[in-house]
Amino acid sequence: MNTLLTQGIHIPQLGFGTFRMPGGDCQPAVESALEVGYRHIDTAEMYQNEAAVGAAIAAAALPREALHVTTKVWHEHLGPGAIERALESSLAKLGLDYVDLYMIHWPAAGMNLPAALQVLEAQRQAGRIRAIGVCNFNLPLLRLAVEEVGAAIACHQVEYHPFLDQGPMLAYLRSQRIPLVAYAPLAQGRAAADPTLARIGSKHGASAAQIAIAWLLDQPGVIAIPKAQRRASQVANLQAVNLRLDDQDRAAIAALPKGQRFVTPPFAPRWDA
Repeated sequence: MNTLLTQGIHIPQLGFGTFRMPGGDCQPAVESALEVGYRHIDTAEMYQNEAAVGAAIAAAALPREALHVTTKVWHEHLGPGAIERALESSLAKLGLDYVDLYMIHWPAAGMNLPAALQVLEAQRQAGRIRAIGVCNFNLPLLRLAVEEVGAAIACHQVEYHPFLDQGPMLAYLRSQRIPLVAYAPLAQGRAAADPTLARIGSKHGASAAQIAIAWLLDQPGVIAIPKAQRRASQVANLQAVNLRLDDQDRAAIAALPKGQRFVTPPFAPRWDA
């Protein structure tokens, strides 16, 4: 598995997402993912499955340094003292002394971003987190964090798949040498049914979903975190790292409609800002 080095940590390029995977279903799914070879697990306090993720990690009995674990602080917990309490709770549920990456899950209206990032940096220096990240920031917010606050942002997690253009965001992140972590990389299941991706897949002996993942991993500085509860799907997603697309494949995917955003909560920032 390729890893991307950023802010002193190595992040496996293909991770295992756990969004909308409640506790009862989450532990066996994560145990299976670790058994088949995943070493990058992505969770969040909002997912309400950190305890299940922690139990799966404990059951796997892998060396802690062999794992990359990401969790996130919810946008309602960015005020004074709240980040520290949220992190303490996450670590306790995960059963870990530290997480590799701790991220602001969504920006909050009226948040004091410099203060929040300063708290994260203090926690990094204290050894409770190894690196800092942000999720779902638009370009102005990201520039504020990187250029004005000067935060050591290790990566930025946003929705990204073959049906959504992230060109301007990718260009900025690459200029700053910050990886993009693609969530919803299968467009919440839509990629699996896309005829263009299926046609490319038939050429490579692969599924449409595998092509969607391979397309993301084909791009410099991009990490993908697909979710899969079934072991067969977990293995299939993992096998996508071995696919090699050609220029014809890339052109066909580039021609797909690119304005389809599927994660649009009411508190999301303005993406056109």
